[in-house]
Amino acid sequence: MKGAREFRADVEGMRAVAVGLVLLYHGGVSLVRAGFVGVDVFFVISGFLITGMLVREVEGSGRVSLARFYARRAKRLLPAAALVLLVTGALVHLFMPRADRAIFAGDVGWAAIYGLNWRLADRSVDYLAEDVGVSPVQHYWSLSVEEQFYLVWPVLLLLVAWWVRKGGWSVRSAMAAGLSLVAIPSLAWSIALTRREPSAAFFVTTTRMWELSLGAFVAIAAPQLARIPRRAAAAAAWLGLTAVVASAIVFSTRTPWPGVATLLPTVATALVIACGPAAGAAGPIALLGARPMVWIGALSYSLYLWHWPLLVVATARWGELSGLESLAVLAVATLAAWLAYRLVENPVRHAPAMSRTAWLPLSVGASLSLLGLGAGLLVAHLSSGAHSAETRRPRGAAVLAAVPRDDPAGAPVDRVDWFVPDALDAPDDAPAAYAKGCQAGPEAVEPISCTVGDPAGTTTVALVGDSKALQWMPALDLIARRRHWKVVTYTKSACAFTSAVIHFKDEDDPYEECSEWNRVVLARLLADKPDLVLTSHGKKVAMEGGKHVSEPRGITAMANGLHQHWQALVAAGIEVFVISDTPRPSLNHVYKCVAENPTQLTACTFAREYSKNQGGAPAQREAVARTPGVHWIDLNDAICPTARCAPVIGNALVYRQGSHITATYIQTLAPRLEAALDAALVTRTSSP
Repeated sequence: MKGAREFRADVEGMRAVAVGLVLLYHGGVSLVRAGFVGVDVFFVISGFLITGMLVREVEGSGRVSLARFYARRAKRLLPAAALVLLVTGALVHLFMPRADRAIFAGDVGWAAIYGLNWRLADRSVDYLAEDVGVSPVQHYWSLSVEEQFYLVWPVLLLLVAWWVRKGGWSVRSAMAAGLSLVAIPSLAWSIALTRREPSAAFFVTTTRMWELSLGAFVAIAAPQLARIPRRAAAAAAWLGLTAVVASAIVFSTRTPWPGVATLLPTVATALVIACGPAAGAAGPIALLGARPMVWIGALSYSLYLWHWPLLVVATARWGELSGLESLAVLAVATLAAWLAYRLVENPVRHAPAMSRTAWLPLSVGASLSLLGLGAGLLVAHLSSGAHSAETRRPRGAAVLAAVPRDDPAGAPVDRVDWFVPDALDAPDDAPAAYAKGCQAGPEAVEPISCTVGDPAGTTTVALVGDSKALQWMPALDLIARRRHWKVVTYTKSACAFTSAVIHFKDEDDPYEECSEWNRVVLARLLADKPDLVLTSHGKKVAMEGGKHVSEPRGITAMANGLHQHWQALVAAGIEVFVISDTPRPSLNHVYKCVAENPTQLTACTFAREYSKNQGGAPAQREAVARTPGVHWIDLNDAICPTARCAPVIGNALVYRQGSHITATYIQTLAPRLEAALDAALVTRTSSP
């Protein structure tokens, strides 16, 4: 029958390869270091299959029925996707940490409307979201990319069909020309954005459209490709399959992705698909077309959907999984996928009523998407409803004595009548400067400055460093408004104000953007000459000779870099104040612990002795000791007064993410910060 799709067993087998790489990677198989290439394989396959169907429709009827196209997508994808989202929503509510439930519920909602990839891209470059756990629906990002692509591609084909009728072009030539308008800019943008913002580039649609387009080009060129000589086709197809598997082994999470490296698995997949018909039995179909491979390929969509939320929830429930435990979870996922395939996916897709008209599958699909969205909203409501807004003003550090060391008022207790912010709201209890875009991101090299306090003030204060400096903004803003100071910020994510080379995430990779940012900021400070510079940071060690070094050499390397920058400012007549890095908890996130233990807050304490030697404080103390003219401000006794650091002091939650202090508690430290600044200035003016 004209327009019918010829079944390709080798393509179904490639689906099995793709999902197999993803599962092995997520299951922790160390050999498969870049199993995420399986998603790129899926993109190419999808572009090939969908475009092949569309090109046959245009050739057969001269047009594209958008209603029929989206109806086919709806009945093929949405039932299984909606089922997994409903189950995942329930699992999130039952088993995930309270502090993450609202965020993950939002992810479920965005996944239901196929916009999750943009939400994840935004989160990946949000420094405040660095401690958000792995989303149980994170894998839906790739489905979002596909559906967004297929909102554009069929519409473009409508224009192609019109062009063919008007100008007498061949259908396939016109399609190739139209597709080039999508593929070439997308590939160029993928390479550029991956170099600049790799975290965001991984998720956004615009960096991935060329991968689907690559498969589409193969579908368009299918008649010509079928004439490739048998031996050449077989060799190319086997080479392609080998390259796909090799890319999953050779590449790793350190490989910039997507971008240039992504060409290997995608072009390799295109080779397998393009050369399969001409290669015949001499090609990889002998392997890919085997019954187990075809069975896994048919199940690949459901298997992809089910495996990830089960792995994430199991890890949240029982901790880091061993290899055998991961395999057990994957076995359960395979059973769930098979049941869903047999009982949901196939029955809906092959139901006679779903084929009689396009409007029924479209309406069912829309209802299923709304159901998934509703599940996300319900879980979000249940999560947010678990805590109440507290409007009373906490005293925080004001309950402590003038000399807070060992003050019983700061000792840990199991429960308090109320405290703010609620633990679930702690990540948002950050300086307003974040919302205003005042902090430079990891990829930025140009400083981003904001002004607070009194813009017309005659005393200019520069706040310089990373997020551990910016966390003092709520207190500094109060002081500046009262004293008519003009405060200008120069902060960058995870970037200390130092001439030393530091790392960002990988200890072996220099944070080059930080080094360049430091050069620009130091030059600007020396040119503008503010009256005061306040600085702090959280990084403990620096690199030597471009390589990671452990303590104590790494601490000394950091101190050397701090000393050089501070000395340059002091020599220029600029007052430098160093605020000690705040105590670093031994547990990952205090606020998450508080959310899980609201009536046993002592479970969320940590040792003061441990915390004082973590983070940036040791290097800061060493640099201050050998930089005359630099003032040292240490308010940590007002943050951790007793031997065990309390999570709540004076009805104020002390910590948000990591070792960052909540804006609420920082504000209560404003009088102590002002007194410390005054004491240092008095010492300076009274010196001979």
